[in-house]
Amino acid sequence: MNSVGVAVIGYGLAGSVFHAPLIAAEPRMRVAAVVTGSARRAAQAEREHPGVRVLPDADALFADLSGIDLVVIATPNRTHAPLAQRALAAGVAVVVDKPFAVTSADAEALVAQADRDGLPLTVFQNRRWDGDFRTVGHLINTGELGEVRRFESRFERWRPVPKGGWREVGDAADGAGILLDLGTHLLDQALTLFGPVRSVYCELDCRRAGIRTDDDAFLALTHESGVRSHLWMSAVTPRLGPRFRVLGSAAGYVVDGLDPQEAALRAGRRPGEPSWGTVDSTEWGTLGADPGSRPIPTLPGNYLAFYTAMADTVLHGAPVPVDPRDAVTALHILETARASAASDAARAV
Repeated sequence: MNSVGVAVIGYGLAGSVFHAPLIAAEPRMRVAAVVTGSARRAAQAEREHPGVRVLPDADALFADLSGIDLVVIATPNRTHAPLAQRALAAGVAVVVDKPFAVTSADAEALVAQADRDGLPLTVFQNRRWDGDFRTVGHLINTGELGEVRRFESRFERWRPVPKGGWREVGDAADGAGILLDLGTHLLDQALTLFGPVRSVYCELDCRRAGIRTDDDAFLALTHESGVRSHLWMSAVTPRLGPRFRVLGSAAGYVVDGLDPQEAALRAGRRPGEPSWGTVDSTEWGTLGADPGSRPIPTLPGNYLAFYTAMADTVLHGAPVPVDPRDAVTALHILETARASAASDAARAV
């Protein structure tokens, strides 16, 4: 095998914007099949990936996996674990969009199945390759912050009128709500930087009329290292806070805004174009201690690195880019967080 045939199940935002363009940009991969029940999205897939095989449902894909070495699951949350289970049973490598599963029990079962069958399984935690997150990691690793004491991270939006999709009107079985959506990214980043958590406190609210699940959430984590992480995710924030504020014994780092790669992908730009993933100097964060600070260049973001690593996994047996056990740990913490919110008290993890 010298190239990887990829089937993308689901061609909504996740499949068409985040996965397929990155797969197509990796020279050793090709979008060989797309599964979608939408005629409009089928036409879009055929236009964007000439020669692609478009199938109406997952049954049609699993009935004929010829030419498919990797299945990417970019469907609604409640289908992630069942589809991943089917793909593993069919003997192919699997990438699951986040959240990995709706429950930690489902996630553990998937990892056990992949281990038993010796198949690559990973989760698409693309925010590990955000430029601002890479910059935070660099500042920690070089010691420029000193000993990190507090880590603040936010994904906030101002959407006072609900859009009405399943993420807002769905229930727990659907994997709806902002905690499992944006919180999955924020928690993964905190765990990647600072390691295991010993306790969690959570506040969950449903602020808007007409929705059935959380749209405003806060997590306070105490890591075993002693670092405290404060994570905000919200659809009802009229004034957005900084993306990151990291406070150390020697200096602090503050940066606003979002990594530009999502907006670039939505606009039709692709990795490999000049200045991909770079941030203009007017949007750099600042490092220092009051009253002095200085701008710090934001490292380039690189979502393509996920699929570059995944090609190495399938072709050469390299480790997967994201250990799925990390997602199991995160889901367990999120379940503990919900229990904390229900009891209005911190919980041991």
